[in-house]
Amino acid sequence: MSALVLFFVSAVCGQEMPVDSLKIDSVKLVVNKPDDISNQYDVGDLFKTILHKKNEPGKKVSGITVIPNISSNPTIGFQVGVKAVVGRKLGKDPATLMSIAASSASVTTKGIINYYITHNVYTNANKWNFQGALVIAKAVVPDFGLGIGNEAHTSIDDKILSNPTRQERVLNAMYYTFREKAYREVANNFFIGAGVSFEVKRNIEDRKDPAGTTPYTVYTDRYGFNREHYSSNGLVFNIQYTTRDNLNRAFKGFYVDAGVRLNQTWMGSTKNAFLFTGDFRKYLSLSRKRPEHVLAFWNWGSYIISGVLPYLELPGTAKDASFRSGRGYKSGFFKGTQYNYTEIEYRFPIMSNGFLSGVAFGNLQTANDEWGTKLFKEWQPGYGAGIRILFNKHTRTNLCLDYAFGKYGQRGFFLNLNETF
Repeated sequence: MSALVLFFVSAVCGQEMPVDSLKIDSVKLVVNKPDDISNQYDVGDLFKTILHKKNEPGKKVSGITVIPNISSNPTIGFQVGVKAVVGRKLGKDPATLMSIAASSASVTTKGIINYYITHNVYTNANKWNFQGALVIAKAVVPDFGLGIGNEAHTSIDDKILSNPTRQERVLNAMYYTFREKAYREVANNFFIGAGVSFEVKRNIEDRKDPAGTTPYTVYTDRYGFNREHYSSNGLVFNIQYTTRDNLNRAFKGFYVDAGVRLNQTWMGSTKNAFLFTGDFRKYLSLSRKRPEHVLAFWNWGSYIISGVLPYLELPGTAKDASFRSGRGYKSGFFKGTQYNYTEIEYRFPIMSNGFLSGVAFGNLQTANDEWGTKLFKEWQPGYGAGIRILFNKHTRTNLCLDYAFGKYGQRGFFLNLNETF
């Protein structure tokens, strides 16, 4: 075993880091190759070293990464499955952003069975951007009540809904999602778009306490939803501005996406609702020589303007489009009709050949409730650190292993492919 470890270390560390010619961070797209890391050392190179395979000059490099989808986090438990990620530029224009598609099928120790397909596609010269997802899941949804953790004293039902001790309950359901948005570039890096979103849950049940009064039943009965099923279907309209140099692992640039969602009963939605969501990200490279030194900032917020959403669709922890916010907590730990999330992360290289790198991060969550707490009045923190393994250098795909802490005894291990944001 010790000999194998020494061989692994020598194989990885024996590669030299090429000189990188990154210029000063800018919101302009860089269309040459100042951030090219294709000469760094990734998992594919490691296998070649172990198997004594040599690079074949002129051989086309695959942009497809297929791995066992083995992960663990506090929400899903231990997961095993298969995941494939494809990264490719569609078009000859050098300014074209990389298109990303992913698919996964998995099962978890908490009884979740999940299959999804997602895509984020840019056509030549970024004239069009198509974003979408199809999800089918046998879901197990944790529930911790409404709000940011403050106890309600207005009524017995409100106290149950507030769940001040954050006692965990579990809901089982079948979950079906289809989302598709089309963006058109109307100015350099600026897009406007529209689309549809269908969120359908069926066979919702609390198997441990089917007849009990819980936060879910209090909210569902109060706003006239059926306890066993609902649909949240609507139109979406967005604007997007992006100068990120890579969708998987940005070294520099901005990303801004703001939009509204109009749930409509004529589309099959159980009730009408008007929702505003904003997503802002900034990436700042701190080194010309080593662009992997990055300070990354993320703010995501979602706010109901009018109408009402089903309880399980309320904005909250890990309710962003990629379900990545709130490291340190289980999904839905905090939620409200108004919710805002902020995170900052420092990313840094560990090995000179780029094979290993690290991150340290902290986040804050705030939400309103129905008994007096306003948005931005109180905050709940999370923090942690992690290791990155360069999985595919041609698409800047990292295998990400994080450990994070929150309040109320929340903590856990998070494993994902690609950065959190």
